[in-house]
Amino acid sequence: MTISIADLATLRARHPEAVAEAAARRVRRPLIGDSGRLMIVAADHPARGALGVGNRPLAMADRAELLERLCVALSRPGVDGVLATADILDDLLLLGVLDDKVVMGSMNRGGLAGAAFEMDDRFTGHRAQDIARLRFDAGKLLLRIDYADPGSLTTLESTARAVDEMAALRLPLFVEPFMSRRVDGRVRNDLSAEAVTRSIAIASGLGGTSAYTWLKLPVTDDPDDMAEVLETSTLPAVLLGGEVGDDQEGTYEKWRKALRQPTVQGLVVGRSLLYPSSGTVETAVDTAVGLL
Repeated sequence: MTISIADLATLRARHPEAVAEAAARRVRRPLIGDSGRLMIVAADHPARGALGVGNRPLAMADRAELLERLCVALSRPGVDGVLATADILDDLLLLGVLDDKVVMGSMNRGGLAGAAFEMDDRFTGHRAQDIARLRFDAGKLLLRIDYADPGSLTTLESTARAVDEMAALRLPLFVEPFMSRRVDGRVRNDLSAEAVTRSIAIASGLGGTSAYTWLKLPVTDDPDDMAEVLETSTLPAVLLGGEVGDDQEGTYEKWRKALRQPTVQGLVVGRSLLYPSSGTVETAVDTAVGLL
């Protein structure tokens, strides 16, 4: 059954069981395909209240537009899959665009952007059992560590238990670690080589086994540092795309350099591909795929 975005609300209201049915019939694929690389489009920002793109503070609030952009991105050659929260993945399942794609569920979205409790990043999204029940392929969690905020300890402990639960189900878990701190009341991630190195060391040791743990890492402020930074762990890693800004070519060159490192298996990029500062979604996605 193929439906349009305009039909989603009606289908959800009258046939909520359609989500589970779509998940059950979805055609699956291996995590790593023939290319040996992963190209994942991320769309889990809205559930953290992070809706802005560039000078548009509510750009991602238009769900129909976001879904249209995701469908375009997923249709491009070389795109392996999508990372999102339950509401978005349910929509994509109903639209029938997830066959032969890697589907990654976003697990902790409780640390809302700008909230006083932002560092206490509770697991309010997919549970390990949900990812298994829906036949998804992996999970992802965000691990921001602020030595001055006790909420980080709650997140660390919850992350360790999620690592254990996913490993027990033999499901890959992508951990996105940052050393963070508050600056003028806002949480800032430290992208220095030392900070990223420390975050990798902490994240790699969480849980009772690291067999199913992957790292989702930012490129450091100086991309020439990445070779040494990535020596901190033998865990497979993907690069977090981050914001492109006005200097698209400069950002692409940073990604290109980091992708040469042996532990790096691919790229996970969100808003900078779905809402490029210039050009189309197709062009932005194809350029990112070309870097692999």
